[in-house]
Amino acid sequence: MSDFWSSLTLLFQVGLFVSALRAATPLIFAALGGVFSERSGVVNIALDGIMLVGAFMAVMGSYFLKDPWLGLLIALVSGALFALLFGVIVIRYRADQVVTGVAFNMLALGLTGFLLRLIFHHAGQSPMVAKLPDWVIPFNRFPGLSRFPALQSFVDRWIQPVLGQHTPPVYLAIAAAFLAHYVLFRTPFGLRLRAVGEHPRAADTVGVNVYAMRYLAVGLSGALAGLGGATLSLGLLSSFIENMTSGRGFIALAAMIFGKWTPLGALGACLLFGFFDALQMLGQTLGFRVPREFFLMLPYLLTMAVLAGVIGRATPPAADGKPYDKSHA
Repeated sequence: MSDFWSSLTLLFQVGLFVSALRAATPLIFAALGGVFSERSGVVNIALDGIMLVGAFMAVMGSYFLKDPWLGLLIALVSGALFALLFGVIVIRYRADQVVTGVAFNMLALGLTGFLLRLIFHHAGQSPMVAKLPDWVIPFNRFPGLSRFPALQSFVDRWIQPVLGQHTPPVYLAIAAAFLAHYVLFRTPFGLRLRAVGEHPRAADTVGVNVYAMRYLAVGLSGALAGLGGATLSLGLLSSFIENMTSGRGFIALAAMIFGKWTPLGALGACLLFGFFDALQMLGQTLGFRVPREFFLMLPYLLTMAVLAGVIGRATPPAADGKPYDKSHA
């Protein structure tokens, strides 16, 4: 009987971390998009709307082309194009970035709902479509692992159950965070991008095209947010539901701030948000008397603590949110 309860406890622990990783994946993509955009000096409040467009277009691609991978690609392209439209308004015409972002979120919500009714002739949810398959990675079968019994046991009990079977976006999101960190802090492109976000006038003086860098960063943020939306509709589910992002774009922005505008920091913050999301779901299953809202509000309290300087100091790029006008040089 004791073995049964210990196994049951382990199952809950493993299941909690699996759920946390899956819940964090859409946030990771969107938060990385936010990092690139804000590092260039553009506040992309429209991430939630871009995720919604990506989720819808991914389902359209899978529905009409019968291939979820093509749906994922269409979501990426659609997110980038939607973000570039936002970029034209805030970069070329120097509109207020926050107000424009809010307007784009409202546009995405209305547009996806309208197209859902137009194409499928009913509201609420699309038909079921082909979703992305699971990838199984045998971590516990790596050559030479059996020579270390303690390590083999740890991999068997934790690594394999938690990381061994997920849809592709889970692995892609983690890899993207490390790649983004390398690009931002170890490449000339990353140096130029950060320079544009810190001091665009100085960057322009040494020959960096501020407008081009900002367009590129905003487009990249849209592509990543589109992948985050596709993860919701083709990775976690197999259909589109109206307003299925439920504010995840804003959660991603909070995670980006909590991660201090760095890809790996954003990754850690998204995993924290995902953990509390999974914890509240587990709490409902087990009948915890603690309100679910208590778990959901903890990451936001931590984010506010960071902004207030209680847990370190969160300082955005110096030119973040400030339109650049080359003619006033």
